[in-house]
Amino acid sequence: MNSTISQIAHEAGIAAEYIDAWGKGAVVDSKIQEALLTALGYDLSSEKALIKSAERKSQKDILSPVSVFKQTQQKHIHVNVSKSARLSEFSWRLDTECGQKLFGELSTLVASDTRVDGGELIISLPESLPVGYHQFSLTRKRRKSPITMTLIVAPEQCFKSAALREEQKLWGPSAQLYTLRSESNWGIGDFSDLRLLVSEVAKQGGDFVGINPIHALFPATPESASPYSPSSRSWLNVLYIDVAAVPEFNACKEAQEFVSDESFQQQLKTVRNSEYVDYTGVASLKFPVLRLLFTAFKSLKADSSRALQFSDFIREGGESLYRQATFDALHTHLNQDVSASELRDGVKEAVWGWPVFPEKYQHFSKSAVKQFATENADHVEFFMFLQWTAKQQLESVQAEAMDSGMKLGLYRDLAVGVCNSGSETWADEGDLVLDASIGAPPDVLGPLGQNWGLPPFNPDSMRNNAYKPFIELLRANMQHCGALRIDHILGLLRLWWVPKGRSACDGAYIYNKVNDLLSILALESHRFKCSVIGEDLGTVPDEIVLLLNDAGIYSYKVLFFEVAEDGGYFSPSHYAPQSMATLCTHDMPTLKGFWHCEDLKLGEKLGLYTDPEEIDALYRGRAENKQRLLDSLRWHGVLSDGIGHDAAYVPMDSYLNHAMHLHLASGTSALLSIQLEDWLEMDNPVNVPGTSTEYPNWRRKLSASLEEIFSKPDIKELAQQLTRKRTAASGTES
Repeated sequence: MNSTISQIAHEAGIAAEYIDAWGKGAVVDSKIQEALLTALGYDLSSEKALIKSAERKSQKDILSPVSVFKQTQQKHIHVNVSKSARLSEFSWRLDTECGQKLFGELSTLVASDTRVDGGELIISLPESLPVGYHQFSLTRKRRKSPITMTLIVAPEQCFKSAALREEQKLWGPSAQLYTLRSESNWGIGDFSDLRLLVSEVAKQGGDFVGINPIHALFPATPESASPYSPSSRSWLNVLYIDVAAVPEFNACKEAQEFVSDESFQQQLKTVRNSEYVDYTGVASLKFPVLRLLFTAFKSLKADSSRALQFSDFIREGGESLYRQATFDALHTHLNQDVSASELRDGVKEAVWGWPVFPEKYQHFSKSAVKQFATENADHVEFFMFLQWTAKQQLESVQAEAMDSGMKLGLYRDLAVGVCNSGSETWADEGDLVLDASIGAPPDVLGPLGQNWGLPPFNPDSMRNNAYKPFIELLRANMQHCGALRIDHILGLLRLWWVPKGRSACDGAYIYNKVNDLLSILALESHRFKCSVIGEDLGTVPDEIVLLLNDAGIYSYKVLFFEVAEDGGYFSPSHYAPQSMATLCTHDMPTLKGFWHCEDLKLGEKLGLYTDPEEIDALYRGRAENKQRLLDSLRWHGVLSDGIGHDAAYVPMDSYLNHAMHLHLASGTSALLSIQLEDWLEMDNPVNVPGTSTEYPNWRRKLSASLEEIFSKPDIKELAQQLTRKRTAASGTES
């Protein structure tokens, strides 16, 4: 049976082997292939059953569900009809997205017909089709229903703004939104803080502001705070709403009295001044007031402008919005309804996600869920109101960016997947594979591999649904921004799947229809005028590099990772123009933390490094890297005379910090992203990969408020120098 398993696994896109992070060949165990085939819906009860289920999955209709082409590509379609079928029985019709209707006899489209010799019938569609989503159909005489196929025609490359097409060199900061401090927020960075950041960066000549994923998390359990493990990637994190900016706030007497209360103000002061985001405390302040504002909103006349806008939002959000709001309402209800008998040691056990909901509520399709939504319609509508409010505030940020003259504005981030306990998996109808999780195989930084707890898209379901889930995902995240960063973009080619219940190293790569996905990405990118940046760090297979470049996707260049074979650092002047350069990322130590080895010290403290020889090797390697980097900076002439030659005695002070920023700014990458943490010379990271409860990930705030940051003369001077360096690198300096 092993040979049968191997063959069917290959047909299903499961790789039998791969090159590991050390450059060695690794073979996937047949038991892993079996588990993944089972997760994909194959019957492995016997060899005969397996073959039969494979035949069912591979059974072809006359037309495939979807075909994807570049606009300049020849559009050849395979038509699966027997050699006895007469072409004169068939007619064709093509309905384009813009309303154009083409039709004729099938015989007029034939490009090749080798059915007599056991080959295929191939037809060629008109070459001059516009980009978009079209419907192609075949009708057979004496049959009522046509056979239809979605035909997707895409541009050659992703969208590039005029500034990028003109090869201007742009810069901007990237920030974890929740870390922003201000004099007015309620303990967590919010959309008004983001608007202020955009305005201040624009004044200094920056052209974008990057942010972490702002996907919907879990209002009922606010401590589930990782932006990369969202409940849904289609909706927004409502905790980022600036309550005071909601139109009803100033006119709502109940809200004003609630907020003016002494105990509220004391708690507000506490969460605002805390070093780490107190998600529970923030939620306890925001949601009661938002509820009062929703009640005030509901008192508006049904034909008022805001009421009509909300009705339009609900209609446009459709079933997706209703599912999200129902999940949040139900999840909140269940957490508020935990009985005393469910207390553990006097502490209420949180209902952390749908896997621990009562069985009758464990899927959106359950009748009890429909009954709950009907009986609690006001509560469901409240969460719709929050999504609407978040969308309006996000929209105002991008409007501010454009009004301020930014070339890109917001640069959003798309997480690689969704949490297995959130709203998307709760309402899933087969688009996701819930018996597997994506992650990464073992590598130097993670010798045991990584399991992210994020179920992957089902490849069969994706194609059968003409990639609708992927298209809707892009549409939800390309709104109100000028660029979108796609986390782990290598996943468009292949993803590391781990069967449920297995360790992260017990997985295999499963390949996707990468050309289809890249074409759809390009089409939606043009629809939204949104450039695409691909996070392509880690073990990068050769076959994806050229594909991403040809697709017009901006690569990711991290200074510390751009190392030649001899250990020296590549000059930023040699970076690919179609790239974004950065000193650090949210998964790395800060610039100061790296230089002073704070990440290694923290790793020892947290138990991530326990082997004394490994620890010594890490410190030695860091010392060598620092010296080589210092030598490279000196060779390029960017260091002032006061900075020493021996890295062991050179601190990461403002002089070296600024020199590194300006060194990278003078390079050839189209985009330069800097971190506010590095402007502030902070040493603690916001996230330590490989930890959960050991370190307060996704909570550490910035050390200064936005008002303080942009009142610092040295930071304003650095920002203006970055603008000058980027202008000079563009070749447009006057």
